[in-house]
Amino acid sequence: MLKIFFVAVVGSFFMTSLTAQAEINVFACEPEWAALAQELGGDKVQSFSATHAKQNPHFIRARPSLIAKARRADLIICSGAGLEVGWLPILVQKAGAAVQPGAVGHLMTSEYVPIIEKPTAIDRSMGDLHPEGNPHIHLNPHNILLIADELAKRLEAINPNNSKIFKERLLDFKTRWQKAITQWEQESYFLKGSAVVVHHKSFSYLIKWLGLNQVGSLEPKPGIPPTSLHLEKLLQQLDSDPADIIIRTPYDPADASDWLSKKSGTPPLALPYTIGGDGDTIDLFSLFDRSLALLIGAVVDQ
Repeated sequence: MLKIFFVAVVGSFFMTSLTAQAEINVFACEPEWAALAQELGGDKVQSFSATHAKQNPHFIRARPSLIAKARRADLIICSGAGLEVGWLPILVQKAGAAVQPGAVGHLMTSEYVPIIEKPTAIDRSMGDLHPEGNPHIHLNPHNILLIADELAKRLEAINPNNSKIFKERLLDFKTRWQKAITQWEQESYFLKGSAVVVHHKSFSYLIKWLGLNQVGSLEPKPGIPPTSLHLEKLLQQLDSDPADIIIRTPYDPADASDWLSKKSGTPPLALPYTIGGDGDTIDLFSLFDRSLALLIGAVVDQ
């Protein structure tokens, strides 16, 4: 009897330990998707971001440490639309079957939202355009809602034992997120029509959502670094048609925006772009809180 009791206790201990350790390992290409996975999964999810806010997600090396992370992943979630084309395929090739294209554990978020800026034709003379359209989809908060629905389905499929938890966390997140969207749109209404110069097309979804007016780009063509000739032409344009702000990401070099700002008087603004972009941007909610606060502050100070 004592032996049976001992076996039962030991068996129960191991089952409890396995349950406690039953996490979904999420490999996110960008911080915003790691944060969303954590919002929906809580302590049932262990998320890792392959990039951080000071890195251009186009240009990452498929390091051995990233390959090892991908091999342990139950789910890979990335922006897709060509954003990670230079490095993600190598990681996926060396990872397990669970995260291969077509599997439940392979989620490209751009496939579940309306994509903007799809080129009708493309060649090298047009710069570094993405044939699939603009991949920086996370800066429209309505896109986050669509992706949250799909991500929750994937988490449930991978770990059905915690399906109830994922459903509850999804509902809670969507309730809080929708309330936040309403507040953000009320606070930022007067930004509509504000003229902005961008460094790259990183903020196209934010610009469209807020109704801003992009009047120029520091890059002569997407992915082509600013040139003196192009900046001089842009300065002449702003002399007759001024902009309100020059915006860039934390990973864009500041020299071009600083030069144009000094010559034109247009304030430069580094928006966080993603989580960790500055000290106040610690999650998805603060990403939009902070971005709007900076934009509103810059326009009000004009």
